[in-house]
Amino acid sequence: MQHDTGINAVAHAIQLAVAPVFLLSGIGAVLAVLTNRLSRIIDRGRALDSHLVTGLPADAAASTHAELLALSRRARLISRAITLCTVTALLVCAVIATLFVGAFVGFDASMPVALLFVAAMVAFFGGLLSFLREIFIATANLRIGPH
Repeated sequence: MQHDTGINAVAHAIQLAVAPVFLLSGIGAVLAVLTNRLSRIIDRGRALDSHLVTGLPADAAASTHAELLALSRRARLISRAITLCTVTALLVCAVIATLFVGAFVGFDASMPVALLFVAAMVAFFGGLLSFLREIFIATANLRIGPH
């Protein structure tokens, strides 16, 4: 009988861990988008920096410096978003681990799991807010067509 209870506890822990595992997949997709944006920001910054080295007229240099400042701010925001989303993923992993430890050791893991999950959602909220701010800056500095 003891063997059946252990299997039931593991099966129950797996059932509880399925939703956080799907959440990890979504967070992974968001992290892929964020790292792609950071890569594009860095590439654009390097291109603009190389234009400055070649020597530009004063008005073009001023606009390039302004764009570099905006890119720097965007990079900081995206970096913060990546950090917060990574913290979210780590907290969700802690939720899953706590569920399994609770099932094996036999303690009530509801409070630690709830606290970890709330902390994960707060970190994710912060990451998405940083991402949104970066998008606002990107669209505010958007220039299409002849200048």
